Amino acid sequence: MIAMILAAGLGTRLKPWTDHHPKALAVVNGKPVLQRNIEYLQQAGIYKVVVNVHHFADQIIAAVQQHSGWGSAVHISNESDAVLETGGGLQKAVSLFGEARTVLLMNADILTDLPLNALLAQHAQTGADATLAVTDRESSRCFLFDDDGRLCGWRNKKTGETRQPRSTSALIEEKAFSGIHVIQESIFRHLPFSGKFSMVDVYLAVCNQYKITAFDHSQSKFIDIGTMEKLEAAADLFA
Repeated sequence: MIAMILAAGLGTRLKPWTDHHPKALAVVNGKPVLQRNIEYLQQAGIYKVVVNVHHFADQIIAAVQQHSGWGSAVHISNESDAVLETGGGLQKAVSLFGEARTVLLMNADILTDLPLNALLAQHAQTGADATLAVTDRESSRCFLFDDDGRLCGWRNKKTGETRQPRSTSALIEEKAFSGIHVIQESIFRHLPFSGKFSMVDVYLAVCNQYKITAFDHSQSKFIDIGTMEKLEAAADLFA
């Protein structure tokens, strides 16, 4: 089992912090969010972590080295030449996963107390190729799942754009994605695109072929620290 933290983004919504620092080193109650998420993964027994870097990559690399990975074996996937988004970043890092057959992928700019052991247990029990952590919170973009919890589409609620590659007669539910996924090698070693691409596009391209399911953690604490206002609010949620 290995995890990958996506820390390469420019963090434009988190200015002025990201004018001089990467968003992954933004601080909540004295701890960078990258440290918090590495320690969060340790709670589920995950001590091998890949971190991709681009924006102020040197600062993240220096912090990881200075703090000895905060107790984990941290490997860097360097995207200094070009940021590759979620899918391209995962694809570039595959060689660092060794013999791992399962990867927990998460965004660096989220904080949650989602029970990772429950997520991993459901993923194993259902035999899913990918399990996506979701909630019922309001979001402008959402995944669509049928009443068996299987992915069938995606919707932009602001524009009305809907992509539904898997037809179903079942009830469809909208769920907001939390930026945490558990992915089997059936997908991460056989990604259908190259270069810069999103995992959203991957899931929509393969949901007819692969079993992609939802893990609803609506009762958990969750915040995206992508803006200065939310970064400040995170201090009230996470000690």
